[in-house]
Amino acid sequence: MPSDVVRVIYRKYDGSAHRDYPARRLAEDDLGVWLGVAAGTSSVYHGRPSVEQIPFVLLVPHRAWWTCMFNPPPRTSEVYCDIASPGRWEGEDTVHLIDLDLDVVRRRATGLVELRDEDEFAEHRVRFGYPDELVGEAEAAARWLFGALGDGTEPFATAYRKWLALVV
Repeated sequence: MPSDVVRVIYRKYDGSAHRDYPARRLAEDDLGVWLGVAAGTSSVYHGRPSVEQIPFVLLVPHRAWWTCMFNPPPRTSEVYCDIASPGRWEGEDTVHLIDLDLDVVRRRATGLVELRDEDEFAEHRVRFGYPDELVGEAEAAARWLFGALGDGTEPFATAYRKWLALVV
């Protein structure tokens, strides 16, 4: 039986801390594992203690090069996807991910889809020596998400709302 609490650990490619927080396992389906994070959850962000101010749902897909946060108002990003290595599960209660800098975001008010942090990706590609295969996977995931967040592809259109309702 899977654990109710999952520790989500994001690191950068060089191994430095990025994000680390507990989440509640909501479900697992053909898309991946759905995790809920309540407001007030203690976390670590860029190696520093933090507290989540707004709840969210995280989808850790099966074998994809991204994760996706689904956010309620007042957060301005309705959907925020991190380009990341496929999740590496340690048992049922910890998932490890490598954040690869690029983000694809859909704005709540306008529906505008943005590709963010291309400059950070280019800088880290050189500094950390990203292998060509990793670069190809990250760029392909960003292109796919850019289209999917704008064209009504699920779960980015409405399917996530049933999970988000469990944490708001």
